[in-house]
Amino acid sequence: MMMSSGMEELPDYCRQIESYLCRKNGGHLVRIVGPAFETVRGWASQGVPLKVAFQGIDRCVERANAKAGRRRPLRIEFCEADVLESFDAWRRAIGVGASRVSEDGAGTEDGASTEEWGSGGRKGSLAAHISRGLSRVLVAKVERGNAGFDDLIARLTAELDGLAETSKTARGDARARCIARLAELDTELMAAARKAVTAATADALRREADAELAGLAGRMTAEAREKARTLAFDRLLRESLNLPVLSYE
Repeated sequence: MMMSSGMEELPDYCRQIESYLCRKNGGHLVRIVGPAFETVRGWASQGVPLKVAFQGIDRCVERANAKAGRRRPLRIEFCEADVLESFDAWRRAIGVGASRVSEDGAGTEDGASTEEWGSGGRKGSLAAHISRGLSRVLVAKVERGNAGFDDLIARLTAELDGLAETSKTARGDARARCIARLAELDTELMAAARKAVTAATADALRREADAELAGLAGRMTAEAREKARTLAFDRLLRESLNLPVLSYE
């Protein structure tokens, strides 16, 4: 029986979590046994992909490292809130809602709207969101030389620059128009990105998306699974090319 992110059985899932935490602890091994094992088993049973668990661990470790003074090696139990928050963000990004875990371990569904993967919270002001998007567009990893894509980047750069300025004072209908235009630009950007990657890269990203979703696939309808697969592919494509989410929800 698969009890993990869909990629590994539970023992291997735990070993990989343990190994990752060991590296983050500077080589100090903290065994995942007893209550720690139950914590990680809970992640596996919910379908938390390893990549998502690693991101939550990273956030917890970074916060611990930011504190002054020497710290003890971090235990995996202390990472649970960050791992589940990362899992919630990932679920919203693939369109299946967020999983809220109560004190008795029962999961509930949260219909929160999709947010940028890994953002870990509110996007901030509209103007700041646009400025961040502009910065990311300028350093996108898409190989240039494609006239159509180059033209799109030039147009996006100019338009985002204008929207960033306009959005600072936009209210009501004017603000709504800015947000609607961002959604249109995001659609254009992703359409161009799909054309910019090779068939081999696209196939690899689809396999990765399927692996991420395997832990939840059995709990979805066929329609929801296909929608999630498309959104997971787009998220991985953005990540691989360092493209921003221009839409503002």
